[in-house]
Amino acid sequence: MEHVHDYLIIGAGMAADAAAKAIREVDAAANVGIVGAEAQPPYQRPPLSKALWKGDKSVADIDLATAQSGATLHSGRRIESLDRVARTARDDRGDSYRYRRLLLATGATPRRLPFEGGERIIHFRTLDDYQALRRYAQPGAFIAVIGGGFIGCELAASLCSLGCKVTLLFPGETIGAGRYPDGLAHYLDDYYRSHGVDVRSGVRVQGSNPTDGGVELVLSDGSLLRVEAAVAGLGVTPNTALAEQAGLAVDDGIVVDAHLRSSDADIWAAGDVANFRSAALDRRLRVEHEDAAVSMGRLAGRAMAGVEEAYTTLPFFYSDLFDLGYEAVGLLDTRLEVVEEWREPNREGVVYYLEAGRVRGVLLWNTWDQVDAARELIAQPGPLDAASLRGRLPREA
Repeated sequence: MEHVHDYLIIGAGMAADAAAKAIREVDAAANVGIVGAEAQPPYQRPPLSKALWKGDKSVADIDLATAQSGATLHSGRRIESLDRVARTARDDRGDSYRYRRLLLATGATPRRLPFEGGERIIHFRTLDDYQALRRYAQPGAFIAVIGGGFIGCELAASLCSLGCKVTLLFPGETIGAGRYPDGLAHYLDDYYRSHGVDVRSGVRVQGSNPTDGGVELVLSDGSLLRVEAAVAGLGVTPNTALAEQAGLAVDDGIVVDAHLRSSDADIWAAGDVANFRSAALDRRLRVEHEDAAVSMGRLAGRAMAGVEEAYTTLPFFYSDLFDLGYEAVGLLDTRLEVVEEWREPNREGVVYYLEAGRVRGVLLWNTWDQVDAARELIAQPGPLDAASLRGRLPREA
């Protein structure tokens, strides 16, 4: 079967939803098609590791109501080939999709453990993964969380708050190693332990064995860990295979210009898969967070419909860790010069990451409503240092 759309969006995540709605705002008669591999229509992704576990939202609440934009949703279908000359894409069921303009919002795939572990080892990314984990994550259940980064820390906190007995396994020295200053990272290790999480640093999972009602993990320190289920948050890899097959420029994502256009004038890219140049940071980035997906999707959609603007947003991200939380902008990299300013050590404050006298990242730890101020600080040419940054944030509203 052949489908014909003026605007075709491949990928059905938050970037796709934002793009479809933006297209319709500019072109009221737009014929928009969205093709996505998941069975569900586009939904909010952050609640999968946050609000859904707390009961603050239900699965129905995270639906983005994309269909209200008038877009035609082709769910449960994966695009396998793209012909740029014919302007046609083909899916895994043999259907074809002709387009005038195309957005690649293909997202990313979670990195996997180097062994097959069966259905009780879940590589966490999608709503289906959340629902699979939820079946096992009952109060009192033993759950292993593999990975001490962004997703792993959120899941460990959410599962523990639900009443699960959580073991957090990661190869680094501390939670968030390389992202948080050493003092804060060590504080987090102790903080998680104080909330009942069995924190095991410097450990890798090397294999698994099925057990009656669970799975046994083989750890690099020689020990075995029996749990009802294990969930892995090991980072992601951008889904660039389709772009590569079509001959688009790819380098840690699909390379786009200031308007999010790819190396093909009629193809844009947005969200986790897009590699864009940040003017504020003077380097190319690929950002895997909600704010980037939504802001890029919206701008790309408008550009496809004829309203072209430069993408100048410096995306922010946020996290909830028990009763701690943060918002962050730019690069959190402890290889840079780190300047800390605490109102209460490790509980409330601001961490700056500097490079050659310029702020490259800001961590707002339990410090709220300062994202725009942090963006302004990153945009400043400097030079800045610890003394000149003292008292700059939080800024009074």
